[in-house]
Amino acid sequence: MQTPQFDIVISGAGPVGSALALLLARVAPAPQRIALLGRGQLPEDAAGADDAARDPRMLAMNHGSRALLEPLGAWPARSASITTVHVSQRGRLGRTLITHDELGVPRLGSVVAYPDLQQSLLQALSRSGVSMLEAAPQDDKPAQWRSADGGAVDGRLRVRSDGSPPTGLRRSYDQHAVLATLRADRPQPGWAYERFTDQGPLAILPHPKDKGLYSLVWCCAPDRARQLEQLDEAGFGQALQQTFGGRLGNLGLAGPRHVFPLALNAGPLLLGPRTLAIGNAAQTLHPVAGQGLNLGLRDAAQLAQSLRGWLHRPTDDPSPLLRAFARQRRPDRWITSAVTDFLPRVFATRMPLVEHACGLSLLAMDASRALRTPLARHLLEGLRT
Repeated sequence: MQTPQFDIVISGAGPVGSALALLLARVAPAPQRIALLGRGQLPEDAAGADDAARDPRMLAMNHGSRALLEPLGAWPARSASITTVHVSQRGRLGRTLITHDELGVPRLGSVVAYPDLQQSLLQALSRSGVSMLEAAPQDDKPAQWRSADGGAVDGRLRVRSDGSPPTGLRRSYDQHAVLATLRADRPQPGWAYERFTDQGPLAILPHPKDKGLYSLVWCCAPDRARQLEQLDEAGFGQALQQTFGGRLGNLGLAGPRHVFPLALNAGPLLLGPRTLAIGNAAQTLHPVAGQGLNLGLRDAAQLAQSLRGWLHRPTDDPSPLLRAFARQRRPDRWITSAVTDFLPRVFATRMPLVEHACGLSLLAMDASRALRTPLARHLLEGLRT
């Protein structure tokens, strides 16, 4: 039997796959035997391009994710801190404040531009010794992974962390997300807002580019999303003000709008005896509370820890380690998935009794730190083992 070219092949050079490669490289005796398949670099003009032109996503990274990436030298130079989260419900009483002070951390999280994060990860990878290969379009079967020149890429262990959606549980929320950049005339530094409406949650996050800018994620019915996308700037600003209120003063568009459909997809971590899925290849979540990428990074951190010893003995069978990894990740995956699945649905029932109960829950959480802290702590760093 021919010896595989690599010990580990990671398909997908996005944030989760790149973070996994960096974590493995720190403990591997031969980092060059870790292969990362994906686009190896951003366009040459990416550093000077506008964020929305490259990729419109602003990422809410929690405290745990920043603590993971900073020691890897992969934290972007530009970020906006979140020190307070304001949670409310449109048209009902009740709101909750979560602050960094009560959790004993310098910040609850940070907002970074996707291109900035990807660039910082690629720069760290260029110093890591990991073998970075341009990837050809992938077939459904991981055994068919190939480099851009058509050559087969073989590894003792394969990790899928690309954009291929997992197969298994699927739930459509009948919601689309409208993404946009806003400018506020009364900004509140460090404050992020999650406002639940009868069509879905609306999040406004501090923007890393400027203190007066905010990133908007407005989840609503598909027809409403298309209408919002087509409104002129004045009409869009008026609709946003009616939904969000005047906490930040007048809000106006400061960039283009983008619309994406929303769904929950979840599948197994183990795809075969020596093939795994992590990150978006294992689960895609509703964007409420910004947990998708943070959960994927916890997948990567736990997998790197699980494989730490095996990297020194790569001829050993990794199957027991992989099964243990899947068991260890199950509680965090399903708790996080359940929270992000439950919140946008329960607040959007349009049933008055349920809406009032949700408002009372927000009031109770605001009044009781004992009720507030467990949820805040999970959103801050997840369930780590």
